[in-house]
Amino acid sequence: MFKKTWKQIKMFFILIIILFGIPHSILASVATENEKAGFEYYRKLNESEKRLYEFKDNDEALKLKLAQLEIINKSRKRHNAPPVKLDILASRVANSMSQEAAKNNYLGHWNMAGEEPFLRYAFAGGYDHVSENAYGEWLSDTYNLSSQAISSMMKTGHEKFMAEKAPYDGHKKNIVNKSHNFVGIGFYLSGKQFRYYEEFIDRYFDFENIPSEVKAGDSFSIKLNTNGQSYLYYLIVFRENFPKRLDPVQISKKGSYRDYTDQIVKEITAWDLSRYRNGTFYQIPLSFPKEGLYYIQIFSDKKEITKPASLNTKEKTPESGIVIKIRK
Repeated sequence: MFKKTWKQIKMFFILIIILFGIPHSILASVATENEKAGFEYYRKLNESEKRLYEFKDNDEALKLKLAQLEIINKSRKRHNAPPVKLDILASRVANSMSQEAAKNNYLGHWNMAGEEPFLRYAFAGGYDHVSENAYGEWLSDTYNLSSQAISSMMKTGHEKFMAEKAPYDGHKKNIVNKSHNFVGIGFYLSGKQFRYYEEFIDRYFDFENIPSEVKAGDSFSIKLNTNGQSYLYYLIVFRENFPKRLDPVQISKKGSYRDYTDQIVKEITAWDLSRYRNGTFYQIPLSFPKEGLYYIQIFSDKKEITKPASLNTKEKTPESGIVIKIRK
């Protein structure tokens, strides 16, 4: 027993000696290779994504965002939340918002077309749920237009989110929400204005053939695949009128946004949703008689409910952010 233990102890000390004997340059090169592999992965995703191509990041901006992603994930780790991956489309949505806000001297969650975050992401082609954080800085003088300055200001913005105290800690809660699995990062620095946006994404379903626009009264369907990870629990549809343009002053006065509207037009329970399941696929028929924008949120659960029961979405995060335009 003792001999075996002593042998293990000797092997432990030998391992320590070997590790300390490895040149630091070799350890550094291993880290560099890992970083390079991560960059190449996201670079390929960035090149293959064709949506919002005018807001595509160059290689330097992508590297800055991957460094910021590490900061975000360190914050999440401290609060026992799993890491998130960088989402290319959401990053371009954030770039677009950052650029418009900086160029027009405002900070807010609406753009000048009057669109909330879930509308902007959906109109870009996203189907998942999105939750936005917004940060801005401005000077009387002009900023230093360097990568170091941008990196420092993104870090500052994130740190200010994380420094929030309850009950005014909505940005912090968004960052450490355990349901998020992707994040879009956007920034824009120009002259006296800097803007930084985080778009946290909840992506759990694969969607197929979701129409962006439907004629009023026409039938269509939402088709999705849960990949065997869950069962649909609840579906709710909110309606709002087509947005009206806003000026920078109006946007800056609006403050935070709501992840819903005042008008609920449809609710489908778990036991009704179960009727639309075929294996891991669901095909949910829908039809809306009045023109407007219809925001569809879907919730899931690990267990399937096939009979009427009590439902509660309070502790659940929506796993879709589908928006359908209904026209006359």
